[in-house]
Amino acid sequence: MLSKRIIPCLDVRAGQLTKGVRFQDNADIGDPVEAARRYYEQGADEIVFYDITASADGRAIMIDVVRRVAETIFIPFSVGGGIQTLEEMRSVILAGAEKVSVNSGAVKNPDIIRQGARAFGSQCVVLGMDVKKVGQSREIPSGYEIVIHGGRVYTGLDALRWAKEAQRLGAGEICLNSIDADGTQDGYEIDLTSLVSTEVSIPVIASGGAGKPEHLYDVLTRGCADAALIASMVHYRTYTIREIKNYLHERGVKTRLFW
Repeated sequence: MLSKRIIPCLDVRAGQLTKGVRFQDNADIGDPVEAARRYYEQGADEIVFYDITASADGRAIMIDVVRRVAETIFIPFSVGGGIQTLEEMRSVILAGAEKVSVNSGAVKNPDIIRQGARAFGSQCVVLGMDVKKVGQSREIPSGYEIVIHGGRVYTGLDALRWAKEAQRLGAGEICLNSIDADGTQDGYEIDLTSLVSTEVSIPVIASGGAGKPEHLYDVLTRGCADAALIASMVHYRTYTIREIKNYLHERGVKTRLFW
């Protein structure tokens, strides 16, 4: 059995670590590079960085932050936000990231997934999905719709269909974020996570809603997720990553405990 991964998520705005609820009311809470170092030392398996306004602002991603992180931590990390082209993917990887997350850019140009997988390998390409529960319809049979540009634009894309298409195009992993649960600390969207995890063969990272270790246990077992993204519960120092991993280990969930 593969170990389940615990992955802190760092949203970055104007070079600062920031956190909001359901993509709104963001407040700056520190230095992202210092936070990455702290989580690395606590035993994080990977780290995810999102430049949360790059897509909406139509600007290039935070390469300076990527370089500083690569000099500071020695675990894999992925970077997303505003990545639209193969050259932008290449610049992030050359700056030190192991993976690149495409979200809005892939919705607009799905072929960027195929291009990235062909150029760098599927293991480098993560599809970021921001998902809103909208109810089942002919257009959205799963009841979950893809939303882009930081939750601002509804796309008419069914989340499950998009996940399957991204896998076909060559994505090596999916980071599945529930906008409804994001930042609430009330628990992951288990139904959504289970739906996608059981219908694709590539790893699925659950995102949105983690507030206590029990939430991770639920999404890694009932939700069938391969990994869990966390943010508020460690950003505000309610828990350490070691405490979370120890809780999971005691309940039979395999995680990496030594580093």
